[in-house]
Amino acid sequence: MKLIITKKNNIYKIKGNLIKSNVSLFKNQLKDAFYKADDIVLNLQDLSTIDNQGVIAIVQMHNEALSKNKKLSIIGLGNGQLSTHFNTNQVA
Repeated sequence: MKLIITKKNNIYKIKGNLIKSNVSLFKNQLKDAFYKADDIVLNLQDLSTIDNQGVIAIVQMHNEALSKNKKLSIIGLGNGQLSTHFNTNQVA
């Protein structure tokens, strides 16, 4: 399944697969998010698959929020795959 990102207010709904082949799409669509808002929500409830590169992209977004003193909230964990990546320390 391809990656579909929709935005309503400051909520970004991520649907499909967040994998190496489309991480650049994710980054491009969210690159200016923190310039436009102080609080961003990533809704991952409809995320089907996430690989290590997808996790790294989310971690980078989290780090950007911290560096800009912004708030990033994550709803859903992509069917548990995101938490599995974090819990197994696969993120560099």
